[in-house]
Amino acid sequence: MKLESRLNLLSGVIIFMLVLLAITNVLGRKLLNIPVPGYVDWTEQFMAAFAFLGLAFCQREGGHIRMDIVVGRLRRRPLWLAEWLSILFMLILTTALIYGTFFHFLRSFDWGAPNWSTDSSIDIALPLWPAKLIVPFSLAVLWVRLALQLWGFGRAIRENAEYPVAVPLIETAFEQAQAEAHTVEGADG
Repeated sequence: MKLESRLNLLSGVIIFMLVLLAITNVLGRKLLNIPVPGYVDWTEQFMAAFAFLGLAFCQREGGHIRMDIVVGRLRRRPLWLAEWLSILFMLILTTALIYGTFFHFLRSFDWGAPNWSTDSSIDIALPLWPAKLIVPFSLAVLWVRLALQLWGFGRAIRENAEYPVAVPLIETAFEQAQAEAHTVEGADG
């Protein structure tokens, strides 16, 4: 999905902006004795963005850390069934997390308050609801990705397909090493 890629790019841009903010804070404090007001508040706000916005992209690319000792030895239908069960568990867990984090956002958001929030940061009183909204939004995008992968593995199980559609495939250690070597060489994956 283009949305996943754009959210991942936005996450990278936010990290870059935080680096620039840190440099500005250090240089301002050291050279002019003028630190960035609310530096810690801004950093805390944007941590939710770069931590969660790339989740669905990482799932799409198969980039999450996983243990493949047993699953890596399976082939076709048994492998697709193991993956399907894993995705189903993640989908259930993600559903519960969306539910909980959305209500956490609602507790910090107040429609009647002058700045729409009763929950704010300590130093410069930034409203916390935008960062708290990013989490259920990012998890909802991940939920859609997981649902698509659940469908893909289910179809592969039903058809005993050699390769499922719409899902990341497990790379062997050799394939991972080759991909990393191509990256270091500057070649496109």
